[in-house]
Amino acid sequence: MVLKYSAMKYSPVLVVQLILMVLFFIFVRYGDEKEAHVRGFEGTHVMIFVGFGFLMTFLKKYCYSALGFNWLLAALVIQWALLCQSFFTMKDNTIYITKKSLLEADIMSATVLITFGALLGVATGLQLLFIAIVETVIACLNLWLVTDVFKAADVGGSIAIHTFGAYFGLGVSMALRFRREDTTTPMNNGNPAPVVDLNGASYTSDVTAMIGSIFLWIYWPSFNSGLTNSDAEYQRAVINTYLSLAAATVTAFVMSSAVNKHPGRFDMVHIQNSTLAGGVAVGSVCNMHIGAGGAMAIGIGSGLLSVIGYRYLTPRLTKIGILDTCGVNNLHGMPGVFSGLLSVLFAGLASAQDYGTELSNVFEAVGPDGRSAGSQALYQFIALAVTIGLSLVGGFVTGLLSKMPVFGSLKDAERYDDQINWELP
Repeated sequence: MVLKYSAMKYSPVLVVQLILMVLFFIFVRYGDEKEAHVRGFEGTHVMIFVGFGFLMTFLKKYCYSALGFNWLLAALVIQWALLCQSFFTMKDNTIYITKKSLLEADIMSATVLITFGALLGVATGLQLLFIAIVETVIACLNLWLVTDVFKAADVGGSIAIHTFGAYFGLGVSMALRFRREDTTTPMNNGNPAPVVDLNGASYTSDVTAMIGSIFLWIYWPSFNSGLTNSDAEYQRAVINTYLSLAAATVTAFVMSSAVNKHPGRFDMVHIQNSTLAGGVAVGSVCNMHIGAGGAMAIGIGSGLLSVIGYRYLTPRLTKIGILDTCGVNNLHGMPGVFSGLLSVLFAGLASAQDYGTELSNVFEAVGPDGRSAGSQALYQFIALAVTIGLSLVGGFVTGLLSKMPVFGSLKDAERYDDQINWELP
């Protein structure tokens, strides 16, 4: 019996999994115990699979796909990232996996899930999987450039993870350039009738999305602080992230009420997303001496930026065919750029008087025999600029490749609908 193509359409994913298994047999071994006590892995793991997954369940008929594809993409990317990230540093053709490398792979998977948010409901499953595999390679290359070549300080990944993931997703969207859907369709008698718009939320789906927001909010300090090098850095990162999140939350509520189409009411889109912008905006500088008040100021600025982006910028992008279903530009993109620019400022202000012996921990290349603070600030800016350029170009090219017939494409009536991929009750 010959199986239909539709029954076998995801078989390439199993092929990829088998290839990964062979590569792990050949190259991967257990690392030693010195990184067994790395902080942040468990909290970040919850963010990836629960936080990101439930945050994207806001669409009224796409909750199965939001959770399911989030799970599938993350599980695949974590394995692929363990290899891609380590190919730059492997010794004797061997990759040693430790708890730290698992954390780094989890963090890399966030890049792909951010891109997934931009394309939520408008790309086929095979397109998403192809994009994820290609993006992981480019994102790992960019991470190597940011951390090893430019030696930029980016402990919370606001440059290499959030900014890259957001603008890679927008690059893909620009390549796909979704045309505006018709709002009417003829009935049997020839009279037009409105089509149900699935690109929207229901009361229940918005509540489940808030589960994701709350999990992300709670565990974001773990995400930002997991790769710090000392107890003092770790403590600063946790404090600064927490205060920035708190300030962003208050600001998001106030701004949502102020700019809403119905003044005085909160918009759930703002509350689900802009409350988290403080975690992104403080990411690159969370381990630096920015001060408690500075962390709050960053949170306030990111909350303002994010809500304004959702209210005014996203509709304009949609009008020109650049879809951003989850508004990742407003939660990850612009706050990530904001964080990158802040890292330029605080790198330029860094001094041994403020940091003492920690200066080389926070800024690896700065020191008596290394870069000056001003040079480090320049490299921070270069890292940000390269990230934006590489993500947009890489996303655009990947988007063009994903349009090949082998990956399929969704018709207008199939977007934002679980029925294409799932058995529904």
